[in-house]
Amino acid sequence: MSEKYEPKHKMDESLFRMRHSLAHVLAEAVLQVRPKAQLGFGPPIRTGFYYDFKLDEPLAESDLPDIEKRMRKIIQEKQEFKREDLPKEQALKKLEGMGQELKVEYAQELLKAGENLSFYSSGPFVDMCEGPHVSDTSKIPLNGFKLDSLAGSYWRGDSHRPMLTRIYGLAFPTENELKEFIKNRELALKRDHRKLGQELELFTFDEHVGKGLPLWLPNGTVIREELEKFAKELEFKDGYVRVATPNIANGELYKLSGHLQLYKEIMFPPMKSLEKDPDSPAEEFYMKPMNCPHHHMIYLNRPRSYRELPLRLAEYGTCYRFEKSGQLAGLLRVRSLSMNDAHLYCTVDQIEEEIKKIVAMQEFYYKKFRLERVWIRLSLHDQDKEKFVDNEELWTKTENMLREVLKELKVEYEEAAGEAAFYGPKLDYQTENVIGREETISTIQLDFTAPERFQLEFTAADGSKQRPLVIHRAPLGTHERFISFLIERFGGAFPSWLSPIQVRIVPVAEDFLPYAEKLSDDLRGQMVRAEVDATTDSFSKKVRNAVTKKIPNIWIVGANEVKDQTVTWRRYAVEKQAQVPAEKAKGMLALMIQQRTMDNFPDVDLPP
Repeated sequence: MSEKYEPKHKMDESLFRMRHSLAHVLAEAVLQVRPKAQLGFGPPIRTGFYYDFKLDEPLAESDLPDIEKRMRKIIQEKQEFKREDLPKEQALKKLEGMGQELKVEYAQELLKAGENLSFYSSGPFVDMCEGPHVSDTSKIPLNGFKLDSLAGSYWRGDSHRPMLTRIYGLAFPTENELKEFIKNRELALKRDHRKLGQELELFTFDEHVGKGLPLWLPNGTVIREELEKFAKELEFKDGYVRVATPNIANGELYKLSGHLQLYKEIMFPPMKSLEKDPDSPAEEFYMKPMNCPHHHMIYLNRPRSYRELPLRLAEYGTCYRFEKSGQLAGLLRVRSLSMNDAHLYCTVDQIEEEIKKIVAMQEFYYKKFRLERVWIRLSLHDQDKEKFVDNEELWTKTENMLREVLKELKVEYEEAAGEAAFYGPKLDYQTENVIGREETISTIQLDFTAPERFQLEFTAADGSKQRPLVIHRAPLGTHERFISFLIERFGGAFPSWLSPIQVRIVPVAEDFLPYAEKLSDDLRGQMVRAEVDATTDSFSKKVRNAVTKKIPNIWIVGANEVKDQTVTWRRYAVEKQAQVPAEKAKGMLALMIQQRTMDNFPDVDLPP
């Protein structure tokens, strides 16, 4: 992981205390304007804090300045944070007396584990909380915070539970740091993938097609295909074999996998067949939400021997998930997604080595694409039997497997209960989008459920039948989400190998158009995406247009270039330009593309 990013679990303690205390101050202020509000959770986060509320009367963005004003008044009152530890019976009675139903529910779960509970009070406000906090509110910088936005959030992250109102706040040690963060975020918003995707003609959405169903335009399709080609080459070298599966399947497959029981809420509704033959009853078909059940059927195509394992099945399969309209967000969250997916069927003894190889592949990708703010979350199960497969022994065993691998690799990580897949624990690679919102970029999952459900087995060396374990992995996640990260990371200025147009040839005048077209034909013969600006625009406007479209290489040709058989090579965002022999320039560009040079970064040496 990058040394430039400090994971949440490594947050400086004083900053943690300050942000956590601000969450309590926020809750106290909200209760002043909404006395009947039910309290959810209010943790510190990387850029500040938030608190979730179940409200009898909604709040709007226009209410935030008043709440913020009330918070400053509370801070100036120098309210002391006092801790109280109570045995479980007294704690529960206290919460019931406060009328905080959400807190009572959570407390009952904690008390089942035999834990005592702690409370923090500050002024009139009391909250069940384990702390820590500052000693009193005067220790909170008065001008170092700002309420930022409102959002919806389900209680306990469960869409079947009440929708809460989440208030986000920004918080930093000083007013200058707060202002600097806001300024940088405003600059970052100019790199928002939705804005750049439209400007650079990468993708679009249309209501006639449907919400969350992206249409990839020619420029964006180039990026998709180049990424897929890159991934396929790496996977081939690592011993993966490719498969292809249909976009729909009989509902019986998803009953067998457990998706219909545990995942149906984000599956598209069934399609009933119109079969009229009485000997062939009507079937229900579903759009594919995951590739894994299909891959398990490929594994079952014939008997397997231990000699074939690990078997690594890879596919760029398109999946369909009915994400709620309010959760759709550009390419970050869509309903049609192409996954860089693979499933590895292993013996128990092979698991550790396979996960190490996958982690190495993940690290290679993130280093290659200069994705610096990436960290690992070990996602574990909780006691919710409706959300997770009920097999405590295998949960403990597989969660410990992942812990041991991370410890052996000396990789920092944070743990998150309740974030596992329904069939097993996972390693989630987390990052941030341009506005600082945490997103999952890719995942490695251990699956102990599918082998039992599908009766997967192999013949061991001693002739016995044994079950493999399954690893799900997608280092690039979905094309849609990963490309959104790349657009924002590069600001739309892609390296030559990934750029939709790799070189634009700009003739100074119409007389030099034949030479420009000859260069373009030669390059396209080498599979280089070259084009000539043959418009009647002025020379300066042609160059300006190429820069606006963030084309990485501009070759200018005029009288001298035709005479000397050269090009004047100008690179995006680089002031210096150079006259290069045409044959050498064609060779250099081809090599940059072949080697997938990250030539949009100034610290990368270009080929000689």
